Amino acid sequence: MSKRKFAIGVDFGTESGRAVLVEVATGKEIATAVYPYLHGVIDETLPGTKARLEPDWALQDPDDYIRTFKTTIPAVLKKSGVSADDVIGVGIDFTACTMLPVKADGAPLCTLPEFRKHPHAWVKLWKHHAAQPEADKINATARRMNQSWLNRYGGKISSEWFFSKTLQILDEASEIYAAADRLLEAADWVVWQLTGVETRNSCTAGYKALWSKREGFPGNAYFAALDPRLERVIDEKMSRAISPIGDCAGQLTAQAARWTGLKPGTAVAVANVDAHVSVPAATVVEPGRMVMIMGTSTCHMVLGKDEHLVPGICGYVEDGIIPGLFGYEAGQSCVGDHFAWFVENAVPPEYHALAKKRKADLHAVLEAEAAKLRPGESGLLALDWWNGNRSTLVDVDLTGLLLGATLATKAPEIYRALIEATAFGTRAIVEAFEQNGVPVNEFVTCGGLPEKNKLLMQIYADVTGRELKVTASKQTPALGSAMFGAVAAGSAAGGYASIFDAAQKMARLKKETFKPIPENQRVYEKLYAEYVALYDYFGRGANDVMKRLKHIKAESR
Repeated sequence: MSKRKFAIGVDFGTESGRAVLVEVATGKEIATAVYPYLHGVIDETLPGTKARLEPDWALQDPDDYIRTFKTTIPAVLKKSGVSADDVIGVGIDFTACTMLPVKADGAPLCTLPEFRKHPHAWVKLWKHHAAQPEADKINATARRMNQSWLNRYGGKISSEWFFSKTLQILDEASEIYAAADRLLEAADWVVWQLTGVETRNSCTAGYKALWSKREGFPGNAYFAALDPRLERVIDEKMSRAISPIGDCAGQLTAQAARWTGLKPGTAVAVANVDAHVSVPAATVVEPGRMVMIMGTSTCHMVLGKDEHLVPGICGYVEDGIIPGLFGYEAGQSCVGDHFAWFVENAVPPEYHALAKKRKADLHAVLEAEAAKLRPGESGLLALDWWNGNRSTLVDVDLTGLLLGATLATKAPEIYRALIEATAFGTRAIVEAFEQNGVPVNEFVTCGGLPEKNKLLMQIYADVTGRELKVTASKQTPALGSAMFGAVAAGSAAGGYASIFDAAQKMARLKKETFKPIPENQRVYEKLYAEYVALYDYFGRGANDVMKRLKHIKAESR
């Protein structure tokens, strides 16, 4: 038998799922396969119907997750020629909070004929924002009852989170809530499908469902005050048994082995979140180094030895990322999506022609043209709220702003201003951490954007005044999941005893880094001061014009 051992990480993203086969001893990525979801993000009509979904809905089909297993894992085995005998563990990560209602046997309600046409029976994707009224009620009730747990989440929870979505199901479709034997994260559901055993991971429970290692969930009295029908939601629809990340959730069932081509009994790790699992895969297992997972949105993860309350962040969880440390999370809900919106909707024909001539995509052309500009040269400033603000304002009803445009303004200038806006948003997050006792000394970046856009990386270095490093892996979440798969298998099987050991051998950084340029920093200090003024004026209640415009829009539909 070969001495080389392998682990597989499966990363469930917003538009697709991917599997990466990784050599356990070195972290070398041997093969990758991607499955674009058949139904993608469901935000207009349910499959097989013509009924339009309401604004701010975002659903998915759980069958796409099973198809991911059936497609990608056999593909990486075939590409690599690796024997299933030598695959010792599987780990998965998922967007969060992405949740669904299921029956006691794990069958999603949307797969049952009687519920197929009901939107609330489907998976609610992380960026489902239609539960804002429920989030507002959760926050107001917690403040009225002086619930101490609210402080762990920066004083305000999001419409994206577990109980916001749960309460929306109860408010708008009580029959779906009643029919659901279990409500759970999609991350835990897919592990259930692999192992035949329901487990609940500490990462999503802590960051998205208000659980803590020391206090558990909020008490039944709180849920009863929220809605009497929710009083026993934890015991009736969820579970108080929470499994730590790094543990083994179970072994691959015979059915899952047939789906994947792996051996029955292969170790499966407790589920994790795509951003959080990336931290050890980015070589970070100690405080002070912020990991930024930069794609359609950005998650900011940093570790701390001590517990600190940081207003406006997404939250912190003890052991939530790395055992023995507090894992702090913040985020921006519109980054890559920001630039994609502009490219898809606002770029004039001359740049399309230039892209065709250069045989490049529009992003590359705009980046090259924007790189010719000096900081401040365009006279533009933007707020990066095209998809609301996650941190530090926690408000999905905020919208975008572009200031300083004239008849002479060109597309590359706007493109650069949008990049700068996201960098300013990251600096606001970093300052919130540092002002509240959580140091951030450097950045380690991963995701699609660091690979594609060097201008963006330099702007972030200049705006934040910190060096940016880049992970060597192009599939950092999947690598992180494979690392946890190796830990679930254990050292006796050829894996690792802890995620600390796995990170020493399997995680690497590129040699290239991005350091601040002093003359650029001086200009960005001035621009950032103006950004903060706009940030506070439009984001903290002095002028709620953005919300009033959304209200007028809704009334006019």
